[in-house]
Amino acid sequence: MDFRAYQHVERYGNEGVIGIEAGTCYIFPKIDGTNSQVYRRGDVLYAGSRSRELTLEKDNAGFYTAISKDQAVKGYILAHPEHRLCGEWLVSHSLKTYRQDAWRKFYIFDVCVDKEDGSLEYLPYDVYQPLLEEFGLNYIKPIKIIENGNYELFSKCLEENTFLIQDGKGIGEGVVIKNYNYTNKFGKQLWAKLITSEFRVKQAKETGADVVTSRLLEEDIVDEFVTTALVEKEYAKILNERGGWNSKLIPELLSRVFHALVEEEMWEIVKKFKNPTINFKTLNTFTVSKIKLELPQLF
Repeated sequence: MDFRAYQHVERYGNEGVIGIEAGTCYIFPKIDGTNSQVYRRGDVLYAGSRSRELTLEKDNAGFYTAISKDQAVKGYILAHPEHRLCGEWLVSHSLKTYRQDAWRKFYIFDVCVDKEDGSLEYLPYDVYQPLLEEFGLNYIKPIKIIENGNYELFSKCLEENTFLIQDGKGIGEGVVIKNYNYTNKFGKQLWAKLITSEFRVKQAKETGADVVTSRLLEEDIVDEFVTTALVEKEYAKILNERGGWNSKLIPELLSRVFHALVEEEMWEIVKKFKNPTINFKTLNTFTVSKIKLELPQLF
C-alpha cells in the first residue's frame, strides 16, 4: 500500500455533507491529537501523518517510533494486510484535560481498504470493532447511534463526550458523525463534525482565527436576523391579542418568531449569504435558543 491522506471531515451543515443525517448515524467522540495511520507494504509496516509518510528520521510526535514497536498493531496488519488503520495519536495540542494514562497512545477511529480509484473504503464500525478487539487495540467507541438525526440530537452528544477526559474537567473537542451508507451528491463518502463552543473559542485564541468560521450557517443567520426587536414585537402582538401572558402561550411565541424570520427576512438572508443551503430544522433550533436568551423571564 502507498500513503494516502485521510479525508477532510466536513463541518456539519456544509454542502459536502448535506443529507448525512438520513439513516443510521454513529456519533463518535472527537479527540484532540494528531491524525495518524498504519498500513503494510510488502512485509514492512509503514505509518503516516495526515499529510505524509513517516520514517524514523522524519517522524511525527514520535508516532512511527512507537508504532514500529507495537506488537498488537503488527499482528493485526499481518492478519489483515488489506486494511489501513486510521486514528489519533494522542499528544498535547489545545486540549490539556485528558487523563494522564491516555497520552501517547493510538486510538483507532477508522479501518479502511484501498480502492482502485485511489479512494478509501471505510468499513462499518460493527464490522471492524470485533477485529480490533481480537488484537486488543485501542479504538474509539460511539457515544450514540441515532436514526434520522438532526442538529439538536447531534449537539446533545457534545455534552456526553467525556472520552479519556479527567473526571470533572469538562468535555472533549467535539463529535464526528458517520453514516456508513451515505455518499454526497459528488459520490464521496464523507464524515461530518460538530465542535464544542468552548473548544472553538480556546483554539481561536491560540491560533488567532475567527471563531465565527467554525459556526453553523444557521447559527449565523439567527444571530443576525432574530433580533431583540423581532422577538419583542411578536411577544407584544401576543400580549395585545390574548390580553396578557401565561406559559401556555410559549409554543405560539416560538412559532410566530420563526414564521416572522422566514416570511420577513428570507430575501435578505438569501442576498446576505449568497443563495445558501439552509437546514430549517437547525434554523428553528437556534431560533428557539435565541428567543430564550432574549426573554429568559418567560421560561
